[in-house]
Amino acid sequence: MTTTMSTAEKQSADVSKSETTYQSTFIPRFDIWEGDEELTLFGDLPGVAVDDLDIRFENRELTLHGKVTPRFGGEYLYSEYGIGDFHRTFAIGEAIDGEKIYAEIHGGVLTVHLPKTEKLKPRKIEVKAN
Repeated sequence: MTTTMSTAEKQSADVSKSETTYQSTFIPRFDIWEGDEELTLFGDLPGVAVDDLDIRFENRELTLHGKVTPRFGGEYLYSEYGIGDFHRTFAIGEAIDGEKIYAEIHGGVLTVHLPKTEKLKPRKIEVKAN
């Protein structure tokens, strides 16, 4: 998780990295964006196929497992992208409606949508006159 999230974002979203003992080749980085309706996680995962992704939400934790298979035979001389198994876990607070979480991958970017619960969405308050 980046250190650029403001305190207000952390408190309203309560999304944080959890410790894990899972051995992975690399830990993918994610950006977290907050809108009025949802939080959105964006992770660059070039070479990841849908069948190589396993995303689960259980006990207020969002867990991402996956595998990036090498694109070419032989040996890489230099690689900046992770290759192999990865694992990432985020603690998800009560502000997120776990039943409505969904994910999609396009062009090597994994996007996970975390809709906010109805009670936390911004709304206009009507003022009545007597």
